Amino acid sequence: MDVFQALLLGVIQGITEWLPVSSEGQTMLTMIALFGITPAEALSWSLFMHLGTMIAVLIRFRREFLQMLQGGSALTRTVIISTVCTSITGVPLYFLLRESFTGGREATMLIGGLLIITGLLLRLSRSGSRVADDMSLWEMVVLGMAQGLSILPGVSRSGTTLSVMLMRKIRQEDALRISFVISVPAVIGAILLDFSSSRVPPVETALTMILSSLVAGYLTMDMLIRAARRISFSWFCMVLGMVTLLFALMG
Repeated sequence: MDVFQALLLGVIQGITEWLPVSSEGQTMLTMIALFGITPAEALSWSLFMHLGTMIAVLIRFRREFLQMLQGGSALTRTVIISTVCTSITGVPLYFLLRESFTGGREATMLIGGLLIITGLLLRLSRSGSRVADDMSLWEMVVLGMAQGLSILPGVSRSGTTLSVMLMRKIRQEDALRISFVISVPAVIGAILLDFSSSRVPPVETALTMILSSLVAGYLTMDMLIRAARRISFSWFCMVLGMVTLLFALMG
């Protein structure tokens, strides 16, 4: 992979990470269809690129993370419980995914189908008036397990976690904030889990991916927060999923 390809993939990751269209699915599709990379290797690259957007979250929500480290944040309990539960679904699915994906067409069809499911989930979601502190233990467990499903390319992490909270009538502002914050330990876990089975990327390629996804992710984060109440992503997810399936069937 050359520097231009790494830059392009980083920008795609940075922009789509905050949209409920699965950044993992989009970067994997690009690598498989345009660059001829195997699905297993594309999965590793895709997980690695989340490092850049994770750093963007740390910068944007640095006050919240500092409060959690000092033990004075109501988010701490939510982050801990959801992270533990994310591993319950995410780890088994990760190993199943690595063993099951042997061809690009198979991966593309799964991505298309799961994008449609993400869109349908978003159609069921409506914002409510409950604040983040009102979340029960059971809701945190479900939130974490739902986040674990996003290891599947095509299942949007942000779309799934937002859907779970919005369906429980959590305010959209709080749901967005929680969704961003709980992504950090999940990304760290996914990268560490994948590290032993993937080759170490060249330094130049790795830095290009991280920096481009960080910059693109940070610049688009506030834009999504402002526009979230006015833009429906559900139809976009479903249309993109159907187009993806069509291309897979034609291939």
